[in-house]
Parts: sequence; structure tokens; C-alpha cells
Amino acid sequence: QVRLVESGGGLVQPGGSLRLSCSASGIDISRYGVDWYRQTPGSEREMVAGILSLGNTFTTDAVTGRFTVSRDTAENTVFLHMDNLKTEDTAVYYCKIRASDYWGQGTQVTVSS
Repeated sequence: QVRLVESGGGLVQPGGSLRLSCSASGIDISRYGVDWYRQTPGSEREMVAGILSLGNTFTTDAVTGRFTVSRDTAENTVFLHMDNLKTEDTAVYYCKIRASDYWGQGTQVTVSS
């Protein structure tokens, strides 16, 4: 059974940093890509970053230069490193296995002074 568990969310001040983790079980993340999405109330989920099976990473325009993605294949975990956080980054963040319907439960990130 595939399971994804996000962690690392919380309350941070503008300009601060957080590292989100997406721990996978039942699937080898090194064989699949993992994408990060975020969602605010009343809006659709928005992709923000990801890492492909070969290890290439990408970010979308909204977070480029501030967010990066990495993975630890030994721990079967993908990370979203978020720096210089802005109030508009406040959302529930989810990880997802590429080309699948496997989602984590989400972790709340709140950026506020």
C-alpha cells in the first residue's frame, strides 16, 4: 500500500524558512517523480515544485529562487526547502507521486507576523 506523509509545516514570519518532508512507503521514490502542490481555501491545488525520477528538479515561477526540492533515496523522502517565505505562500502543502493519484494528507504552512 502506497502512503505519503508530509510534515514540517507550521507558523513562520515573513522572510523565514521551513523545510517540508514527504516520506513515502510502499513505493520507491527514486523510480518515480514527486511533485509538491499547495492549496488555499476556495482555490484549486497549484503545483509549485518537483523532482523527476532522474533527480532533475523544477520550480514554478511563483517560487523560483526561494523554494528548492531535494530527496534522500535512502530515507525514501523528498524535501521542499522554502526560504524567504511570503504571506502569499500560506497554504496547505501536498506531495504527490507523478502520474498517479497518490497524495499525502497535507501540511499547513502559515506565513504571518
